[in-house]
Amino acid sequence: MAFKETAVIHAPIEAVFNVVTDFTQAPAIMETVVRTKKLTEGPMQVGTQIEEVRNIRGKEAATVLTVAEFDPNKSFVVKSEMSGITVTYRYEFTSLVEGTKIDFKGSIRSKGMKNAIIKPIFEMMLKKEDKGHLEKVKAYMEKED
Repeated sequence: MAFKETAVIHAPIEAVFNVVTDFTQAPAIMETVVRTKKLTEGPMQVGTQIEEVRNIRGKEAATVLTVAEFDPNKSFVVKSEMSGITVTYRYEFTSLVEGTKIDFKGSIRSKGMKNAIIKPIFEMMLKKEDKGHLEKVKAYMEKED
């Protein structure tokens, strides 16, 4: 497991789920995301693909995210795969009296000896890029009120 986070956002579960699953919002809620583009037509669902472009140390890097799970207002999972490394982002949503609780887990799986060796470095990079993004979601959602 690379890392996990939890946040409570003072907004209804439907609104929070919609923002997290609307990839046009990604640059506002994820530090290194520059832009996104939905590659498949239709509503967000299992199998939907999104191209995500990040600024990593001054260079743009693109990856394709695939929606692996989509249970409206409950959970959402996206995966990306590149050169034997699979990154999985899992979000779970819980409705609370005071708003919405999000549990986030980012994990990495690798195949092959070379990838096993570089996996810890990749985990550090991922944690640095995405750590605290639920706090960005919280700030974004709560300023909307």
